[in-house]
Amino acid sequence: MANIISCIIVDDEPTAREVIAAHLERIKHVKVLGSCESAAEAFGLINANKVDLIFLDINMPEISGLSFARSINPEIKIIFTTAYREYAVDGFDMQAVDYLLKPISFERLLRAVNTFSNIHFKTGEQQFSSEKEEQQEFMFVRADRKMIRINFKDICYVESLSDYLNIHTRTGSIVIRETISNIEKELPDQKFIRIHRSFIVSLAALDSYTNEHLEVAGKALPISRSYKSTVLAQLEKWAME
Repeated sequence: MANIISCIIVDDEPTAREVIAAHLERIKHVKVLGSCESAAEAFGLINANKVDLIFLDINMPEISGLSFARSINPEIKIIFTTAYREYAVDGFDMQAVDYLLKPISFERLLRAVNTFSNIHFKTGEQQFSSEKEEQQEFMFVRADRKMIRINFKDICYVESLSDYLNIHTRTGSIVIRETISNIEKELPDQKFIRIHRSFIVSLAALDSYTNEHLEVAGKALPISRSYKSTVLAQLEKWAME
């Protein structure tokens, strides 16, 4: 029988808690005992339940995640979650299982859970996997100091603007601070195609294409030379399906 991980989520941002909870719902043998907006609330859950693992935000009001982690039973393991890279050293100094930088992808969180499994249950292998075969149909991005849900079906194309990305959707655009390579990992490759170092296109939003460009949402986007053979081969395969 597989080991069950009992965990709680502690974060003062409601959307951040929702993202982690949604990811954990997809992982077999993980039981979420509760979701807390403060360390004080989390103390109550820990006292009333056997908790194996805590997904813990670092930058919280009143009692910080670091202070909270120092005050609980060291047998309870911590996976820190934060939007700030500068806290990484402090997190690892406390021998945290892992340190997740927001926005947190499902794949990255799954890897952290398996790291905990290898440490706690001494499995020496990846024990946990996605419970559902179907792929997630959305992602969360950080913009305007909040986490925003974007459904993949609403994306037309993604445009790189140096250190920022402009995600063009059917209803408008969202600018985020992220690299195009990182966002490419979040997008399902059967629905999106990288055509240029600066552009990723949704196949569902494609209006037409030539050997030189794709037309999406009324805009002609160039196919770069380095991507051309791969792009045209994928488009031909997609058009025949």
